[in-house]
Amino acid sequence: MNKKVYVGGLAYSVTDEQLRDLFAAHGTVESAKVVKDRYTDAARGFGFVEMASQQEAEKAIQALNGTVFQGRTLTVNLS
Repeated sequence: MNKKVYVGGLAYSVTDEQLRDLFAAHGTVESAKVVKDRYTDAARGFGFVEMASQQEAEKAIQALNGTVFQGRTLTVNLS
C-alpha cells in the first residue's frame, strides 16, 4: 500500500506546517515535508506527504490535484 503523496507546484514560501495543514483536512497526516535545496535551504517547489492510509491518500489526491494553493496550481499524485 502506497500512502506517500507527491505534491508539485508549491509556492516557494510554503512551509512543512502549511503543507501538513492543507492535507489534514482530507485525513490523518503522518508526515509532510517541503523539499529544500541542500546548499541554499530554499524550497524547490515540491514536497511529499505521507497519509495514514491508502484511502486517505487517494481522497486527498482527488480533492487537491489541480487546485490553486497560494497562487500556484498543485499537481498531486502517488509517489
